[in-house]
Amino acid sequence: MDEPEGRRVPKIPDLRPCARSPVVDGLKIASQRQGGIVSRFDGDLELIDAYWRAANYLSVGQIYLRTNPLLREPLQAQHIKPRLLGHWGTSPGLNFCYAHLNRTIKARDLNMIYIMGPGHGGPAAVANAWLEGTYSEVYPEVSQDEAGLARLFRQFSSPGGIPSHVAPETPGSIHEGGELGYSLAHAYGAAFDNPDLVVACIVGDGEAETGPLATGWHGNKFLDPVGDGAVLPILHLNGYKIANPAVLARIPEDELIRLFEGYGYRPQLVSGDDPERMHREMAAALDQALDEIAEIQSMARDGRGHGRPRWPMIILRSPKGWTGPKEVEGLPVEGTWRAHQVPLAAVRENPAHLAQLEEWLRSYRPEELFDADGRPAGRLLALAPSGERRMSANPHANGGVLLRPLKLPDFTAYGVPVDKPGTTATEPTRRLGAFLRDVITANPDNFRIMGPDETASNRLGDVLEVTDRVFVGERYETDEHLGPRGRVLEVLSEHQCQGWLEGYLLTGRHGLFNSYEAFVHIVDSMFNQHAKWLKVTRHLPWRAPLASFNYLLSSHVWRQDHNGFTHQDPGFLDVVLNKKAEIVRVYLPPDANTLLSVGDHCLRSRDYVNVVVAGKQPALNWLAMDQAITHCTRGIGIWEWASTDGGGDPDVVMACAGDIPTLETLAATDLLRRLFPELRVRVVNVVDLMRLQPSDEHPHGLTDPEFDALFTPDKPVIFAFHGYPYLIHRLTYRRTGHHNLHVRGYIEEGTTTTPFDMVMMNDLDRFHLVMDVIDRVPSLGARVAHIRQRMADKRLELRAYTRQHGEDAPDISDWTWPH
Repeated sequence: MDEPEGRRVPKIPDLRPCARSPVVDGLKIASQRQGGIVSRFDGDLELIDAYWRAANYLSVGQIYLRTNPLLREPLQAQHIKPRLLGHWGTSPGLNFCYAHLNRTIKARDLNMIYIMGPGHGGPAAVANAWLEGTYSEVYPEVSQDEAGLARLFRQFSSPGGIPSHVAPETPGSIHEGGELGYSLAHAYGAAFDNPDLVVACIVGDGEAETGPLATGWHGNKFLDPVGDGAVLPILHLNGYKIANPAVLARIPEDELIRLFEGYGYRPQLVSGDDPERMHREMAAALDQALDEIAEIQSMARDGRGHGRPRWPMIILRSPKGWTGPKEVEGLPVEGTWRAHQVPLAAVRENPAHLAQLEEWLRSYRPEELFDADGRPAGRLLALAPSGERRMSANPHANGGVLLRPLKLPDFTAYGVPVDKPGTTATEPTRRLGAFLRDVITANPDNFRIMGPDETASNRLGDVLEVTDRVFVGERYETDEHLGPRGRVLEVLSEHQCQGWLEGYLLTGRHGLFNSYEAFVHIVDSMFNQHAKWLKVTRHLPWRAPLASFNYLLSSHVWRQDHNGFTHQDPGFLDVVLNKKAEIVRVYLPPDANTLLSVGDHCLRSRDYVNVVVAGKQPALNWLAMDQAITHCTRGIGIWEWASTDGGGDPDVVMACAGDIPTLETLAATDLLRRLFPELRVRVVNVVDLMRLQPSDEHPHGLTDPEFDALFTPDKPVIFAFHGYPYLIHRLTYRRTGHHNLHVRGYIEEGTTTTPFDMVMMNDLDRFHLVMDVIDRVPSLGARVAHIRQRMADKRLELRAYTRQHGEDAPDISDWTWPH
């Protein structure tokens, strides 16, 4: 379909070598085959090798050295850290890639960032950031001299220092070292809508065995060569994980090549352990890959390219722990699993190990790499790019500095009129879909919706009026709303949707992830990692705020009656509430207008993870738009029109959070008004779940006096909740009246049934709520026993009706709020 008006036509980046690069000038250009790869280089690659040696030296130093950073005196035990932590095995391969990528950036004036998938390659990322000077700019106390180098070494994986993995503290990183398996998803997310960007993604052979990474290779089917940037995957096969061989490192080479050709790539293999030969082959492979990327983009942007391109990738096979100790105490280390972490573990106690460590460090010839003051030698700096062309200083790796606010339409224009509460019905997410449609139109290049094949199912289909679902692969005439340049990304992998959106947000854009509620659990670990990233970056002043990660969870537990038990799980909220209060927000809007207000707020927010749970089925409209805005701004409040306490002291508080709990609470309140007209009932609705926490635990929390004013300190509270009941107890256990709080919610009962039978199975239905009031309001006395029995009998009657007719009784499905 046609692109949204205003879409930017990207400039075609010139990826060819600059006419007179100071790096390329020092290399002899040739046209001959080296190990099966056409190499442009034959001769002196000493500069790249020196840079690689310097990064390797810094990586080893971070793991081992506490003082004497440049070996200006013989190495002694007191120079060694008391605890040796870190991962050496992957670091030399990462440094090798980084040095060669720097050469291509300088030669071609590339806009490039890196993603290091090998989880604990922190020494390499920090080493290169320090060599490029970025680390000292961000952390002036870690200066680019001998004193700063000593501090760099001391802080690594030490108390009060920095983590051993690639972390938010590392300039240039957008990928947390603990996120094993998500590097490619992050890389493609970063490349979307970044037409001038090249993302070099180093994939470790260990993480290549994970499900998310195996699926991540399919990102090339969603990458538009016209409007997106490029991802250059570099699969680094060093043979081993912690203790076991890596699967892809042990399959025959022709099978390996066919595997990635099957994924749709054009793989090049760089393999060996001889540095000189490997430098030549890697330089040639990178140039060939970048030439191919330039040609793909040029053809597509000139209108000469048709169909899905076959993007290049590189397979780098090098020894684990390359250039490290070959043997320790007679056992092989380099090229084996023993090189994974700390090859020499007893250097403080064992003089032989200490001597071997000194020999290892001196093998890099640090006296050639650093000047008398400990600064990197000038010739090393000639290889590093300058300014924002440094991968460690590229603004795309600190996306908040590039963030443009969304142009948001007035959400109130999409609301539904509500003259009388609870008498008309609307599909809430369909109204949100109309709002999001116009968000896409107003923001054609920095907002995307991602989800696992559920955008239309979740009633957001109006967005397809103005955009397509992205797909660069083969398309049929029967396909609808499918094309290479859409704003909706759908693939049946929650991992990819989460990873793509994380990469998109971390590089300075906005988005929404919509999912069935039960299956968002698939990304629990990814959510954890992103929340931890945000928590750390909030305390790094040089990291600019990012757009929030927004989850919309629909097709939720109470309206998955038709799909059965496997689709019924609200437990993602429990996972979310484990994270720091400064990061997470949970919203449970009860109707269409409150959903619009919450949606607008979430899209404007920064540095949060927002979780919004909202139904897609027709639901009663409770609040007019002005009331919805006021209620959502408060986050919690008394619904006076539904209450019978007359503004005074209630006999019971009927609380609710979630659309179906709100429906059942109000239906129960209606019953109570008719059964016990003298009973003073207060209805409290919760939109912002965090309001239940004390104010000293969450910035949205209520103070104790505020909480007691709503819920009372001494009256029974019947709380109908969307999720597992214990979560409400967990949020309120410190409140004065917590012992009066009785929570109904999902209790892990479900099957394929009707909507009302689902709530009855979990004792959340209106009749059970009335029974709870009877059981907990002493003033009603024993005289109401017959009414309680009528409530229990009504449940039995309605269950029998569903079994006989296959649907809920009309007095349930057609119920509205009486006026």
